Amino acid sequence: MLFGKINYTNLATFHIFVKQYKISSRFKQSMNYHQSHPANINKKFKTRRVDAAFISSAESFRGNFKTYHVGIVANKKVKSVIIKKGENKKDLESASSNLLATILGVKGEVIIGDKALKAYLKNPKEYEDLCSLWYRKYKLPFVFARFCVNKNHKFYEKLIKKFVNKRVKIPQYLLKQYSKKLGISSHDIEDYLDLISFRIDYYGKKGLGKFKKEINKK
Repeated sequence: MLFGKINYTNLATFHIFVKQYKISSRFKQSMNYHQSHPANINKKFKTRRVDAAFISSAESFRGNFKTYHVGIVANKKVKSVIIKKGENKKDLESASSNLLATILGVKGEVIIGDKALKAYLKNPKEYEDLCSLWYRKYKLPFVFARFCVNKNHKFYEKLIKKFVNKRVKIPQYLLKQYSKKLGISSHDIEDYLDLISFRIDYYGKKGLGKFKKEINKK
């Protein structure tokens, strides 16, 4: 079983859950081998080099695979998907966020992930939070990614159900590691992770439906 790991802090609680979960060391090693940014994980999943992954919402609408009501969800703001006003420039690590900027009709440089979080926290006035703009326009949360599976469905269904039903606490020593890696405080990391949820509820599904509808117009 091979899992594609998005190596961003927004999935820190999932990665910690997997470390604590009774699962083969081979599976955990595969996560470290197949780790990358969202656009690359999308490619690995679509070419079946990995069995499962959190796939960009835009890509999750296309293909013959199983999707779950679990993903990377933010409501009102996210801090790690931002745009800097100026010349249009896509983030090559992204799929959904570039489309989101187009749908919202905002121009500038799209930045996602940990580098975006660090930039936003350093000088929030320079950037606009795309999740905030989406909420302002549609009054719905935005689902950035969905948990998708190519094969070994029973295993992954059990794994993801346990994850969403378990409250995962990040140990202080790991918070310090993230803090050192990103160059931001542990407190800021905790505040950021509080913005992220994983269960795609009624309003999340409505947000997904709206995003799909807007994509189809383009």
